[in-house]
Amino acid sequence: MRAVLPGKPRAKLQAVCTGCWDSRRLIAYVTGNALVVLTGPNTILQTIYDDDEAELEAIAIDELSGKIATCTGPNIRVYKPYGQGEDALKWALQHSFSIDEPAGGSATTLSWGVAEELLIGGASLTLYSTLDTPAIIWKKELANEAKFAHFSYDSAYIASTGKYDRLVKIWRRLSFGSDDTRFDFSYLPHPATVTSMHWRRPFHADQTIDNVLYTICADNVLRIWAATDPHGLQLLQLWAQIDLKESIQPRSLAQAAASNVRFAFIIDSRDFTHATEHAVQSRAAKGDKEDHALSHLIEVANRSPEICVVLDGLGNMSAWGLENVGCKARQTTNIFNVAHVDGLEVGLPSDLSDGSKYVQFYNYCNNDGGGLNLLIHHFDGKIEVFESNVADLFDPSPRSDRFVSKATWTGHASTVRKIIRNVSGRAVVSRTDGNEGILWKHMDLAGGTSVFRQSIIQEKEYIHRICVMRKGNYVMYLHSNRIALWDTRAFEAKLLANCDFSVEGKPLCILMLPEISKGGPVAHVATITSKMKGVVWEVQLPQRRASATELNGYPEPSVREFCQFDLGATEDVSYVLPVDPAGSPPVISGFLDTFARDIAISYTHSGVLRSWTARIDLKARKVDWLETCSVDTGIHEPALASGSSIRKAALVNSTRSELTIWDVRGAQLEYSQDFESQDTIKDLDWTSTPDDQSILAVGFQFRVVLLAQMRYDYLNKGPAWAAIREFNIRDLTPHPIGDSTWLGGGNLIIGAGNQLFVFDKAVDNSAPVLASLGLPRKNTSMDLFDVVSRLNGPLPVYHPQFLGQCTLAGKTTLVQKVLIALYKVLKYYVEGDIVDSHLGIDSEEFYTPIDYIPSSSVAASKISKASFGNFSDDEEDVESVTEEVALAIHEKLTKIAMPQLSRQEQIHLADIVECVAIVEKQRRSMDDNAARFMLFFRQYALHRGRSNEVNLSWREINWAYHSNSQDILTDMVSHHFHGKMLWAHARESGIFMWMTDANALRAQFENIARNEYTKSDMKNPVDCSLFYLALKKKAVLQGLWRMAAWNREQSATIKLLTNNFNDKKWKTAALKNAYALMGKHRHEYAAAFFLLADCLKDAVNVILNQLKDLQLAIAVTRVYEGERGPVLKELLQDKVLPLAAQEGNRWLASWAFWMLHRRDMSVRALISPVYTLLETPQSPNLQSKLFLTDDPALIILYSQLRQMTLQTLRGASKITPKVEWAFVLHNARLYDRMGCDLLALDLVRNWEFLLPAPTIFKNLEQPDPRQMLRRRSSLVVADLPMPKVPLDMKSGGHKPPPSVFEEPESSSLLDSFGF
Repeated sequence: MRAVLPGKPRAKLQAVCTGCWDSRRLIAYVTGNALVVLTGPNTILQTIYDDDEAELEAIAIDELSGKIATCTGPNIRVYKPYGQGEDALKWALQHSFSIDEPAGGSATTLSWGVAEELLIGGASLTLYSTLDTPAIIWKKELANEAKFAHFSYDSAYIASTGKYDRLVKIWRRLSFGSDDTRFDFSYLPHPATVTSMHWRRPFHADQTIDNVLYTICADNVLRIWAATDPHGLQLLQLWAQIDLKESIQPRSLAQAAASNVRFAFIIDSRDFTHATEHAVQSRAAKGDKEDHALSHLIEVANRSPEICVVLDGLGNMSAWGLENVGCKARQTTNIFNVAHVDGLEVGLPSDLSDGSKYVQFYNYCNNDGGGLNLLIHHFDGKIEVFESNVADLFDPSPRSDRFVSKATWTGHASTVRKIIRNVSGRAVVSRTDGNEGILWKHMDLAGGTSVFRQSIIQEKEYIHRICVMRKGNYVMYLHSNRIALWDTRAFEAKLLANCDFSVEGKPLCILMLPEISKGGPVAHVATITSKMKGVVWEVQLPQRRASATELNGYPEPSVREFCQFDLGATEDVSYVLPVDPAGSPPVISGFLDTFARDIAISYTHSGVLRSWTARIDLKARKVDWLETCSVDTGIHEPALASGSSIRKAALVNSTRSELTIWDVRGAQLEYSQDFESQDTIKDLDWTSTPDDQSILAVGFQFRVVLLAQMRYDYLNKGPAWAAIREFNIRDLTPHPIGDSTWLGGGNLIIGAGNQLFVFDKAVDNSAPVLASLGLPRKNTSMDLFDVVSRLNGPLPVYHPQFLGQCTLAGKTTLVQKVLIALYKVLKYYVEGDIVDSHLGIDSEEFYTPIDYIPSSSVAASKISKASFGNFSDDEEDVESVTEEVALAIHEKLTKIAMPQLSRQEQIHLADIVECVAIVEKQRRSMDDNAARFMLFFRQYALHRGRSNEVNLSWREINWAYHSNSQDILTDMVSHHFHGKMLWAHARESGIFMWMTDANALRAQFENIARNEYTKSDMKNPVDCSLFYLALKKKAVLQGLWRMAAWNREQSATIKLLTNNFNDKKWKTAALKNAYALMGKHRHEYAAAFFLLADCLKDAVNVILNQLKDLQLAIAVTRVYEGERGPVLKELLQDKVLPLAAQEGNRWLASWAFWMLHRRDMSVRALISPVYTLLETPQSPNLQSKLFLTDDPALIILYSQLRQMTLQTLRGASKITPKVEWAFVLHNARLYDRMGCDLLALDLVRNWEFLLPAPTIFKNLEQPDPRQMLRRRSSLVVADLPMPKVPLDMKSGGHKPPPSVFEEPESSSLLDSFGF
């Protein structure tokens, strides 16, 4: 934590107290109806809010027992400490009682005595014992209500005085401990009102000393009273006096500069001695030989005096030593001058014209070292904490650093409701329940961040909205029907101008509009109402004048209505709010377009988010508005929303438990998390790092969680956001958080109760995300921005995600090149070396297109020699990633930690290297798609135990489906499962989804049937019934049953199977058996009997609904009725496509359309959202909007498929160039979010758009799609029928089924080649 603003101290004489208990320094003060206990400038121990709303009057700490007493009106509260042993020191209420005062009377002073006695001063003096039940020991009514009433340290005396009294009563205690406690008293006369008193303190609690009382009186004289004559009439006699006025003489000749105000405080001998010891030790550590200041100090300290420090309002100080105070025979040398210096800046007032200028001093020195600490309580609502090295303080030579400011404690007097920042976050306004507004300035100092109170704004009327302008120099308040401009440059803000307005609807927000010229004297401010109407005001700010007298023709500050506007577009708008400033400051471009910065975000009851930008037209006196983006989030009645100016938005559902984060530009859901209902989300605030990575602060009742944006990770389906830090304020205050907001530079300010807490941008390295980052242990100074940049920014080229995406993009040569470069770097790598994130490869190589490379071995070897010739070692020339190279890299990776990789990613990299080597070995005999499938299948197999993925994704299935080397893939998958592939394995690899050869498919299915039968030692025919009956091999099944003599069902089953199931009677018998098995929950076996009865559709329904196995349903259908059967078509159309639409799964949709021979739709499904392509549109669920439904690999499949056949070309022609352009840019943005910026560059540099749709065939009414290709090198399969009627595009259109894919005729082939 950087700074604490613990609350505004009450302007009371006893609002602050300090003491040392249990060798801890405690400082406590009252603020509003709370008390705050601190141990140092920035460490709060506890905040306790009183149940009573009334403000507290006084506070006192007992140094012996650690108890704290406070009072409000006639009520006294006593708090007792506990938990000091476990280092969890807290105070809990022990007693709460009322004193018996006349009506309206209240307690004003508190003082602790011995044995936990508490003296309470009000209209009378009352002494309570608080050991167990509070009991009155002694009580005396006073003539004048008490102003001070203090026990001496040994409780032998009480000194008391009333308001405006010039007499101090000294009460001498006549008996201790007995039941009747008695006091006698005498008076100490003063010539004027007594303003302060102080009893001398001993070194430690048990020491007995002569009691000495110091009093300061309105005549600027400090008097010292001691018991020098035990037989005198007075109990204490005047021992000496110091004239404060005369102590400080003006040094300059000009008399005008002299100040008549004097302040004085006493440094007790015990504190002075400790402070001196500390000064000597700290100087000894520095090793200064000649030090006059120190020798002067030691000379003073040897006389062990008390020190009286006198100050005036102009920075002069004079200090007096008081030696042997209270000795019987006083010599003139007992009071001696210690120092007389000037230039002491502690911010004291130079006149005391009004009550808020009053100040009080408290000083202490900790036993465990540290200098002299001074607390100055200013009655205008702050406590300043200073520390001083006493050698510097009393150094006779001129210097400016006698006191060092450690902190300023201030804050609010009641609960903070709202905190509003300006654009830069360098100024914030906090507003309380009671409409008290304070403007704070935020600065980065050498010692860390600090927040200073600049101005207090007094406003009676309810404040709707606040806007902070011009670095916090001006503030606009929006009330229900007027808007006000305040000047907040002075301590008390001044109202500059008002403007009344009337507009339809309730004003929802106040927005600063972007200006043409930054920081000019005119600003424009707008409000938007619930009816989407609005007003814009022109604000004329004061200009810096040469002097106050001459106006120089400058316009007066004013607020005028500029124009009104209507945004329309509002069926049910729920809220409009300004966006949080993030990223670089808004620049006005000359255009109003979607590239302009957003300034507001609106959301409707149905959950539609819209972002808005605006441009002022000064000539026409109007404001143009433009809706830049909109997202239908599907969240009804959002309770809370927040947007940032870099197009990110967060939304909270109506129960305030679920948070969703949206990328507004791409209309994508990036993150959703359900925080349980007991934790409601109260607040959302955006900020960003200097390189535009977003950070979201999510505020709950007692904590704020920071979520940072992370790279997209499609291969491991990693989250796009993660919590990187949590601030919990429960230890600091029991009050729930009122509001929080970001300051500049990644600091967060949280308001709770009267207090404000400022947290810096340090991070918590124990957060799971950061632990996995593999941050270097040595430098722990990573701050928030560094970490977020590490979680985003571009990846090194050897990162597994980058290599995976290169493989998908078909850049296999590049992957080889990177891995060989890595091999060479690792060969001589020592931990701690710097590794170039491009491994020395020129970045051009990543985006220069490699022209079509034939995969024949000769060409491949030539190419590899050519491309790697430039970095050949002397000893060897590594051409490709062989198994030896892979092994060498793998070995290195297990021993060393690579920079910029976490442990998990390093394991992942080792896996990729191994996979690439295996693929390389088979490279000659397979195409790119097979290589993609193989790589990811190997990776999936290696990750199987680690990740939560059950099956291979539909992306990989698509690669295999469109591959021409499926036989190799089948062998590899089969080999991977040791030739014993069961259905579970087949489902994992998706093999029955991607095999296209019908005979191979049946053969593979029969293998599965065999393996299912032999998987258990019992060899149970029930296990394989479904598979054999799908293959229509009833005879094989009969044979297996004959061998299953151990099975009770054997005879009945054999008997049943011998019948002819084409016969209606036996069909019915099979169906009856199927239904009976359904009743027994033997669903798979039931499906087998449905197949026996030739009811494929029923079997498929059982597999889908009861077994929930989509792949099995498709596989059984393909095997049972072939590729073009009606059940398969119905299954794909009614089950698979709606599922794809609901999940937003484009891979699945593209595959399903291709299976349905709707290849044109298959291509379109890769670009358009799936639900737009179906005749009965599915309502997509929230998951379908998740960023994971996108994937830059879609564009790679798209560019492959669109030129494969005429149908796909025609499908591509239905995609407008604008949509395709948006799709390419969107994918480039995705690459960027993934950290693969080089691939994004490659995509936008080398993408080929199809030529616009061509003119018409000579003989047909259809255009020839082949004319859309830019190059004529690819073989396009003619798979279009020749209809005369225009084709309907929707998937249910009456289109004759396309012919089965046959070998194309020679004429069409010639045509394809452009002859």
